[in-house]
Parts: sequence; structure tokens; C-alpha cells
Amino acid sequence: MNRSLKYMLSYAIGLLSPITALADTFAGKVLDETGNPLPGAVVRIDGLKQPVLTGADGKYSFELPGKKTANVVVCFNGYIPKSTVMRSVQSGKKENIIRVSPDPTTLGEIVVTATRTPKALKDVPVVTRVISADDIAKTDATDIQDLLTEELPGLEFGYAMSQETSLNMSGFGGSAVLFLVDGERLAGETMDNVDYNRLNLTDVGRVEIIKGASSALYGANAVGGVVNLITKENTEPWHLNVNTRYRGAGKEWRSGGNLSFNSGKWNSNTSVQYSTKDAIRLTGPFDTESKIHEIYGGNTLNVKERLTYRLSDRLRLIARGGYFSRVSKRSNYDDHYHDYSGGLRGVWDIDKTRSLELSYGYDQYDKARYVGGRLTHDHDYSNRQHIVHGLYNKYWGKNVLTVGADYMHDYLTTYQFVDNEEHSQTSVDAFVQFDYNPLSWLNVIASVRDDYFSASDNNAVTSRVATMFKLKPFSIRASYSGGFRAPTLKEMYMCFDMAGIQMIYGNPDLKPERSHNFNLALERNGRVSKGVLAGQYSLTLSGYYNYYGSRITTMDYPGADGQEAGAIYANEDGVKVTGIDFNGRYRTTFGLGASVSYNYLHVAGRSIDSQFTQPRPHSATWRIDYEKQLCSTYRLYAGLSGRYLSKPVSRYETDGAYSLWKLTIRQHVWRGLDVNVIVDNLFNYKPKTYYWNSAPTDGITWSVGLSVDVDDFFK
Repeated sequence: MNRSLKYMLSYAIGLLSPITALADTFAGKVLDETGNPLPGAVVRIDGLKQPVLTGADGKYSFELPGKKTANVVVCFNGYIPKSTVMRSVQSGKKENIIRVSPDPTTLGEIVVTATRTPKALKDVPVVTRVISADDIAKTDATDIQDLLTEELPGLEFGYAMSQETSLNMSGFGGSAVLFLVDGERLAGETMDNVDYNRLNLTDVGRVEIIKGASSALYGANAVGGVVNLITKENTEPWHLNVNTRYRGAGKEWRSGGNLSFNSGKWNSNTSVQYSTKDAIRLTGPFDTESKIHEIYGGNTLNVKERLTYRLSDRLRLIARGGYFSRVSKRSNYDDHYHDYSGGLRGVWDIDKTRSLELSYGYDQYDKARYVGGRLTHDHDYSNRQHIVHGLYNKYWGKNVLTVGADYMHDYLTTYQFVDNEEHSQTSVDAFVQFDYNPLSWLNVIASVRDDYFSASDNNAVTSRVATMFKLKPFSIRASYSGGFRAPTLKEMYMCFDMAGIQMIYGNPDLKPERSHNFNLALERNGRVSKGVLAGQYSLTLSGYYNYYGSRITTMDYPGADGQEAGAIYANEDGVKVTGIDFNGRYRTTFGLGASVSYNYLHVAGRSIDSQFTQPRPHSATWRIDYEKQLCSTYRLYAGLSGRYLSKPVSRYETDGAYSLWKLTIRQHVWRGLDVNVIVDNLFNYKPKTYYWNSAPTDGITWSVGLSVDVDDFFK
């Protein structure tokens, strides 16, 4: 090589060397809201013409000459695009974790409650509402009650006797709405409602809600709907979140944490939440009309563990355990509530076309009263349930056959029985479902189920047929579903003096409640591609009709066989519930979002309300928010949300129409550090008179929350 050629080569290398030295590397991982990697996500980088795709583990990397930071936008089908500013590896940031949230306007989330098999929300022929982990974080809700009241119209929580919580969802009370955790039932009830304080949200990845009868898949109690809390599963090596929130009203303090880790074949998820609050005085000393004068204080502890062991790629075992404790402090006594739960589930993917699931669950819910710090035995209560469950799926292309069976032993002893008697019953069921997809635009699901209950010697056959037509740009869902609720042990054997007001008697001859639900929904999803408001939208309008027959309620009882007069459980007919639901969502590409939901409800025939649960004909929820990554360390979310409830149509004393507004500021200030500031009841609404269904507020209040993802400090 001659001297001139060597010189030119050396000169070229010299020119390139500084550029190479200044080429900074950026690396990281794209995860969904539960911590699972998203392979194939598109990472678009300012300064590079071609985007980068994430690998099977969700990881990405790229280089930018002479850059310490990079502006990127992450896109993945079915998720909200996320813009962020990241730092390079050379500048000390080892890995940039980017979490994206499902886009509710695309309905791309995978749900399981509607069909008991994984299915994209946009393909489910049964109208399903999903509340994501991102929605839960933004509301900063403590339990399911806080979350649902903010997200769903047509649903209201009020107070019953002794200030136990009472539910009304689309005209149905708590006994007609089935609450599940990962598909498992809950033991215990008060005033026909489960203890909603048990359903805290520390480890919840999403909540799936089915309005309307679902007994063909879930059996008893699914007369009016199903609410299923799905536990989040993290795939990162380890994750630790600690959080706390202080609320001015009642000096309420909530603290908790969630720890998960993956090590070889093991996965563990542990969550703890503790909250305490003082009593809140609502009325003055001369208010004689209000039914509620004070909201009782107390404390709650929730501990849950979920342990998964993968024997192979196709077989895994999932063990769970939980402990719950709640103390409700009254002026002259305290009520104590405890729950112990556990279970084991095996999931076997036999091959690509078959799967089998077997599980056992145990749940024990106890109540007791303490006076002067001493236990009294006149309010003992214990409900224990043993449940064995099996589910088999067989796939033929896009078609699925599902066969399942359940066995449950239900035991109850309570102060509401004569001399705290013990009663139990066994229930057995079997069901079959076929998910048929003959065409790309047509889906039909048919289900049938038979349940038998030993105590009442009753059986119930229920069915469901649901179909979906995709006729662009619309999707049409139509369904019929049957529901039933077997009489409970309390309703059959109760003999209780209700605070000297009247005697209430059970009735062993009760028949199961029945419901017939018809639903028709029209949905449109679309995109605006140009202009300032470019983004995606989703619109859903649905109408439903429920005929609620053989409803179990209390009726006047003249007394017989030495019994004094009072009330007795009996069946009645003729309740008809008609309603309309509307839900609209819009999300722009630059971070602005809006949503509105409305529910109209009409009840005909014998009224299904009581002094505790009273349906309102009109209700609505709304939210407008903005979310933006403003720099590499700071992300802002600001939301203004509200809720409107009309005056109930009721024969009881009730409050009038009202609305509550809420301002939420959520700030991601540095790595895993988030700060929440919330101003609730923004316009200082106060009921003139506090009834059982009044808003339990004494005016404007505020809260401040702090959440720390500890593992983010080490990434």
C-alpha cells in the first residue's frame, strides 16, 4: 500500500473515531401494566428514520450519536401510545423501563369472565366492562367500593342496618350480584352483601364486570351480574411497591405494599394493606330527621399471598392464602370481622388444543361483638365454604368447547338461628359451553348448566345464548341469559329478633329466584387520523330487559304455632327491570382523554327497592384528563371526574339528586416515585338530611398519596 493511500485511510479513520466515541447506546424493556413484556412493540426515536422493535422478552436497544437523552414514542396494538424521554446507558441509566396501558378505545384487552376462556374484549359477544390497573392507580381507590362508584353509573353503595354496606347495581341488590377473586367465590354476608372491605386493590391487575344474568357459567347469585377481580402477575425478576395515603376526612390513613419475585420455576406475589380512620360526624345535635348521624371509624388489615410453581412449560401449580381483619368501632361496642382463605389450583396445557384446570378453595368468614373489650357470644357468626372446581377446554381452530363442574359445601352458624344452631348444605353443578366462530364477522356462544342444592332439595337449569356480528364500522351484540339464586341457609332457618322491632323467620320451602335477561348492544370503534384531535374513540350503546321472578324477600307474617307476628321470607313475582347503558371514550395522540357513561333504569311491577337499596332512574359518570411525559424524570396526569345520581323513585324517605366532582393530580417525579393529590367533593356538596342512601360526606375533602416502585431505583 503506497504512502498516499495509507494517509487517506488513516484520515478517514480519524474522522470516524470521534463519531463512534459519541455514539450513545439506549436500552430497556417495554412492559404492560402488570409487568409482562410486550414483544413486537414499536419504539420510534427522534433522529432515527427506522423504528426499533422489541424482542420476545420486551427488550430493545438503539444508538444515537452524541446524545445523552432521546425522545421516543412506544406503540403497541391495543395500548395507549406512550411518549417519554430516556437517558443513555453511558449517562448512568442501565435500563429504561417503559410501561404502557391498554387503550380502552381499541378493546384489545384479554378478558376471561364473560366466557371463562381468554378472549379479546373486542371479540366477546357478552357486553363486558373492564377497569384496568392504570385506572385503579389514577383513582387511588382503597377497595372495590371506592373504585366502582367512580367508574360505573347505575351502581350505588349505601348503608344498611349497623352501617353495613349495601349494594344496588342496575336495580339488583348485593345478593344478586356475584363477586369473585380470580373466579373464586367469597364466604360470609351481612344484609345480603359480602364484606366489600375484603376486596382491596393492592394486587389487582384489572376488574371485569358483566351486567346481567350469568348463572349459565357461574351458578347461584349471578342473577344480576358478575364482578371479577383479576390478580396481576409480574414477570420481572423482582418488584417491590410501597405506598401510603392520608385523607383529611376521618384522618384516614392507608398504607400497604406489594412484593413479587421470579426465580427459576417459582413466582411469588405478596401484598399487605392496613388502613385506619376516625369517626366522622355528619349532623348537628338538633338534627332529628337524619337516619345516619355519624360514620363509624375502625381499622382494616388485608394480607394475601399467591405462589406459583411451574413444573414444566405446560403445567403449573398456584397456591394462595389470605387473612383479613376488620374492626368497626361503635359508641358502646365494637364489631370484629375475620376471614381466612386458601386454595390450590393446577393448570395443565395438555397440548395446543386441550387444557385442564382443577382447584380447591377454602374460605371462612367470622363475626363477633365486643362490649367493654370483652367478647359477647350473642353475635357469633361463622360461615365456612369448601369448593372443588374443574374446567376442561378443547379447541378446534377458533372454536372452543368448555366443560366444567363444581362442588361446594356451605356451613353456617349464626346468632340469627335459634340457640346458634348449625346448618349446612351441599351444592353440585355441571355446565357446558360451545364458542362457535364460523365466519370472521360472526361469533355464537351457547351455554347450559344444572345446579342442585341439598338443603332446599332444589335444582335449577339455566342457559345462555350470545352472538356477535362485526359489520364494519359497527359491532352488534345480542344475548339471552338466565339467572338464579338458591335460598341461603339464613333465609331458610332464620329466627331472629331484630333489635326489638320485629321477629324475622326463615322459610325452608323457599324456591330459587329466577331471572331472564335480554341484551342488545351497538358498538363503534374508530380513529381520527388528522388534526389537533387525532386519536381513537369507542362508543357503546346497549339496552337490557330483566324479568326477575320468584324473588326472595320478607313479607308480613301473622304468627303461627306459638310464634309471634313479624316478617317471614317468601317468594314474590313480577319485577321487571329495563335499562339503557351508554359509554363513550376518546383518547388523543398528544395525551388528552375524555370518557362519559350514562345509565337509565326503569323498574316495573312490585318494587325491588327497600329503605337501604333504592334504584335511581338516571346516573352518569365522566372524566376528562391529560397525561404527558414532560421530561426524562417527570410525568404528569391531571384528571377532573364526576358522578351524578338522580332522585330515587321510592316509597321511602330519600335524598334528592346530587353530583360529586373530583380533581386528581398524579405525578411521576423520579424513577419509581409517584405522588397523588386528590380533592374530592370539589364543590362542597352536603345532603340536607342524611338517609341510608345519601352521599356519606360532610363536604370537600382532600388526600395525598405516595407510591414508590423500589426496584426502579436499581434499574
